[in-house]
Amino acid sequence: MHTTLHDHDSDDDGDLYNVALCFRLLRQHGHNVSCDIFNKFKDENGSFKESLIADMSGMLSFYEATHLRVHGEKRLSLSPPLTLSPQQPLHYISIYQDEASHNECLLKLAKLDFNLVQPLHKKELQDITRWWRALDFEGKLPFARDRMVELYFWIVGVYFEPQYSVGRKIMTKVSVLLTILDDIYDAFGTFEELVIFTEAIDRWDLNCSNELPNYMKIFYQALLNLFNEIEEEMVKEGRSYRVPYAIQAMKDQARSYFNEARWLHEGRIPSMEEYMSVATVSISYTFLTTISLLGMGDIVTKESFEWLLNDPKITSVLWDWSRVILDYMAVLKPSPT
Repeated sequence: MHTTLHDHDSDDDGDLYNVALCFRLLRQHGHNVSCDIFNKFKDENGSFKESLIADMSGMLSFYEATHLRVHGEKRLSLSPPLTLSPQQPLHYISIYQDEASHNECLLKLAKLDFNLVQPLHKKELQDITRWWRALDFEGKLPFARDRMVELYFWIVGVYFEPQYSVGRKIMTKVSVLLTILDDIYDAFGTFEELVIFTEAIDRWDLNCSNELPNYMKIFYQALLNLFNEIEEEMVKEGRSYRVPYAIQAMKDQARSYFNEARWLHEGRIPSMEEYMSVATVSISYTFLTTISLLGMGDIVTKESFEWLLNDPKITSVLWDWSRVILDYMAVLKPSPT
């Protein structure tokens, strides 16, 4: 296929679905296929033709192919108006079943698998909802945003497979508290309160809650209780060694939030180097990655957690991508500030 690919590369040969499929399969098997094969689908301005929007199979195939791009291949980016709308999610099964050449057995297996996994996700969401309601933050901490369902679906995007059920519940609950923690540091806590709050998190001792204002005490107790719950689960699985890594990641997260709050309190603009050393932590990639590993079974080792503690390059790469996405969003919808 790789040898003959460019022999058939003409303006009339190959629709987007098949060209993207060929590109993806060849790259997955290590062949250096040029992204120039997509030039036929561009207009005179170098943008992808608007007529492709209606080609859902082709767009889905192209979307999958973009995951195999390498650094510098900007022509494999989906730019407006071909950005896939979040209001129009990709339904792989519904698209596949409309293909005349679909495999009936494979389609039936996919539907059975989907129908088995979906009730598990619903059950997990029920369990997390009960936990959230028991906290009664709506009454006790009225400033706390209820993003529980939203965050659960974020985590399903991290791992949806049945064997990661424990991991999904842990990561969703921690993400819920992380959102509230962020609000405490960004908007609700005074600087004086944040000083003793950060010290309490760093000491990680329930006795420290006596020194906190009431709303912080409520949150602090909920935070420690959740990590105690996580530890109980890890002990049952024989993986209690993972919990200290998660606690340390939470301490680092709180400390990064505090450093940002201190800059605001002092009216000081940090240097780029100083800012980056804090922001790469406060953006939560290392923290959430650490939490995500807790419930991933035997495929995760102690070495995985040690690797994360040593600031692996991938966390800075993710930070760079976040900046690109935020800059792009700012271009599409400028901030009122």
